[in-house]
Amino acid sequence: MEEQKEDMENQEIQDFDMDDTEEMQNIEVEPLSVENEKNETSKKSGLFNKKDKKTKQAIPDDLQQEIEKIKADNAELQDKFLRLYSEFDNYRKRTQKEKLEVIQNASESIITSLLPILDDMERAIKYSENPNVDLDSIKEGEMLISQKMNNLLKQKGLKAINTKDALFDTDYHEAIGTIPASKEEDKGKIVEEIEKGYMLNDKVIRFSKVIIYQ
Repeated sequence: MEEQKEDMENQEIQDFDMDDTEEMQNIEVEPLSVENEKNETSKKSGLFNKKDKKTKQAIPDDLQQEIEKIKADNAELQDKFLRLYSEFDNYRKRTQKEKLEVIQNASESIITSLLPILDDMERAIKYSENPNVDLDSIKEGEMLISQKMNNLLKQKGLKAINTKDALFDTDYHEAIGTIPASKEEDKGKIVEEIEKGYMLNDKVIRFSKVIIYQ
């Protein structure tokens, strides 16, 4: 009898286990759909967007006004810089053009002033070709032409460098030869001028070539 009881109890336990297994198998796990995932993602992104909006809206009004003022000042400074640069570029081009015109006009002025002297020289040459010409009149004509030329050059600012009884000065003279001095006080003095030097408006444009005592 006891053995029959044990067999019956074992049979009941097995039947119970079988029923539990069948119930577990019948339970279906509902998978998370893609739509649900999208909803979850959109909810999360919505939260971040709200946070971003809150962050942007959190800027104080006075700070926002200061930012706008800085932007406006920056735009104004850029506009002023562009205008100033444009004006400077126009000024540079204008001054270059004026300098070129001054140089051209200066050359034109000098050449125009020299034309009458050139005419006198041509007449003097033509006159000297006459076999019956007087030599004294030729010399007189040459002196007049030379004087006319010197007067014109003086008007333009040309001045001859003085070498008579002058001491040698490297700022104005160029020594091309030396002669032994018989006296100590003669050393450094100019003996002879070989080529005349000139200054234009107090600037040396050609040094006087001289021989000096040494």
